[in-house]
Amino acid sequence: MSGAIDDGTRRTLASGRETLGAMLRSAQQDIQKVFIAFVFGLVGTIWILQTYVWDRLKADLFAGMTDEVREGTNVVVVSPFDVILLQVKIGLIVGALFSVPLFLYFSRDALRRRGWLPQAPIARWKLVLLVMATLVLFVGGVAYSYTVFFPIMFSFLASNAIKAGFVPTYHIVKWVEFIFLLALSFGIAAQLPLVMSTLAYAEIVPYETFRDRWKHAVLGLYAAGAMFTPPEPLTQLMWATPLVALYAVSLRITKLVVGAKRSRGQVNVTATLRERWNVLAGAAIASFAVVYGFFAAGGVSVINEGLAIAPGNLGPVPTIGTALGLPESYAAALVAATLAVPVVAWVGYRSVAKQVQQEAGIAMATMGDPTEIDLTNLDRAGIEAAPPEAFEALEEHEALSYINQALENGNNEKAELILERFDEANERAQQEENADEADEESSDDSGIVSGTATGVVDAFTEDETTEDDIGGYYYDLRFILESLTSKMFVLVAVFMAVFIAAFGALYMGGINYIRKDFLRRLPADMIAQGDIAVLHPVEHLVFELKVSTLLGVVAILPLVCYYVWPALKDREWVTGDRRTLLVWGGSLVVGIGLGSYIGYSFIAPRVMSWLAADAIDAHMVVKYRVNTFGWLLVFTTVGIGLLAEIPVTMLLFHRGGLVSYQTMAARWRVVVLALFALAMVVTPGGMFSLLLVAIPASLSYLLGLGILWLYTFGGRRKGPLTPATT
Repeated sequence: MSGAIDDGTRRTLASGRETLGAMLRSAQQDIQKVFIAFVFGLVGTIWILQTYVWDRLKADLFAGMTDEVREGTNVVVVSPFDVILLQVKIGLIVGALFSVPLFLYFSRDALRRRGWLPQAPIARWKLVLLVMATLVLFVGGVAYSYTVFFPIMFSFLASNAIKAGFVPTYHIVKWVEFIFLLALSFGIAAQLPLVMSTLAYAEIVPYETFRDRWKHAVLGLYAAGAMFTPPEPLTQLMWATPLVALYAVSLRITKLVVGAKRSRGQVNVTATLRERWNVLAGAAIASFAVVYGFFAAGGVSVINEGLAIAPGNLGPVPTIGTALGLPESYAAALVAATLAVPVVAWVGYRSVAKQVQQEAGIAMATMGDPTEIDLTNLDRAGIEAAPPEAFEALEEHEALSYINQALENGNNEKAELILERFDEANERAQQEENADEADEESSDDSGIVSGTATGVVDAFTEDETTEDDIGGYYYDLRFILESLTSKMFVLVAVFMAVFIAAFGALYMGGINYIRKDFLRRLPADMIAQGDIAVLHPVEHLVFELKVSTLLGVVAILPLVCYYVWPALKDREWVTGDRRTLLVWGGSLVVGIGLGSYIGYSFIAPRVMSWLAADAIDAHMVVKYRVNTFGWLLVFTTVGIGLLAEIPVTMLLFHRGGLVSYQTMAARWRVVVLALFALAMVVTPGGMFSLLLVAIPASLSYLLGLGILWLYTFGGRRKGPLTPATT
């Protein structure tokens, strides 16, 4: 096993073990404190969850539901150990969050000796400020998700599930994990101001990149909203829109931080804030007084009086004390102090930004287009602070002009610095050009794909595979995939049309109609027990998405084969008439439609009745999950059509000369293994569902071989387009 690890990896692992050992030795005197912090976090979390959290969590997150929806929505336990194990799991996470920072603090000397931390100690106030900013942003993101996002989202999800005929019965483990992951995504996403300013200050990502690529950032945030949230536009907008606004705020903060750095000491943020302490204190006192005075003077009562005479039944607004569960005076003071923080932050930002604008004009000038900076009006410090792009954009005669002007003005140091910066820019540009040429040559000789794949393919071949072979295969595959590029618009259009039509039909009530119609076909004693439970908040929406995606893939599969056929034939990978694929596409539509009707009308009701009969006879309550019930229904309806399509496909491919009967018969083991592997991907999980799909599909393939054996008289009769040799 050691031979499979190179020397660099072994050295890295050894260094990590030595560092961990040094950390443990450094913190061994304080290890009891670390353990106490861990136990405190574990036990305290379990006690808080048992005493306060569970009831409060359900009440707060279901507050946006109507009374009818709230009564029909439950959080259930499906195992005797669900709650206690969930509490322990959360306690372990909280305990680790308490103890790990403490452990790192006690082992800081060992980390500093091994070069993992700066040798010079960082000022404590900077660490405190960094930690406080991180916590405030994280708590703010989680608070938004808890108070605004989750109540609206769960109200929609539960209402949608009930309208679809399902029972929102959330499994407590799945429900809490769903809440935790979404809240964590909000907390992490709220770190945008800190992350952007830190990356720009450290010059890892320039400020200009954040500024110029804002369209990409907005698109990425909405794409992340589609990934993290349920597949519903409202919740996606509620996740991404506040982050877009936060990105705009982060951009202004980053501009200020980078401007202060580029001023080369002309701007002192702490000194500026210290000089303006009276303005900051005045802003804090004024904002606190305004908010506190509003509540103390009965502002909520005035709002309720206006709502009482307004059209519509808007209802009274609860007092701040009622909303927070605190005495009115305490609640008003808490809200006023909370709102005073952003006011003070804004005043402080304006003060620092004003000084940057006045005393460090070059720092702000470098944040525009760097190629438009006029070097004539800059002094020596300005030339040093100017970005490299300002010199890379210069022509030789322009640089000489600036140098001559500086010499005429008697500023020899400025002229010398311009010449140095211009030479550095030219040298850097030449190095980048040489690196690009080297990359092109190396990519022509042997690419990463071919070099890596050579050793992999050798394991499956008797002869040694060279990089030229792999490069040829890679070129062929790229050529085949590129042949689909011109048809990609058609493929995407067809897929999206089928996907949107299927998902829209299911989402707008089609799945409830199917449920009612299917239950009507079951025996009378099963209709009353036909409840379908939703154990995860988005389980029914995910099921609708998967079914719609499956139909879209089936719709474009014949088109993909038809469009890629000329490229495959050019590489001599296939033979036959590709018009057979169009006939195959039509047979898919007819076969799936006819098979689905037969399965839905006759097979699926009998299978469901047989599976539930034992449970009903034993006086058990039958509550199916959407995931299992839905996929079983799909397998026994659409699956019937797909099973019938396998022999039809085999006959068409033999007749069209695409794949001969002899090839199908010789590769039957490979096909059966492929069917089992495909079943592992498409089935919802579990051995039963895997066998339910793979075994009938394999038998259908063997049936197709039997039909072709009869059709070809035992393999002696060739198809009209089948080559003589295979």
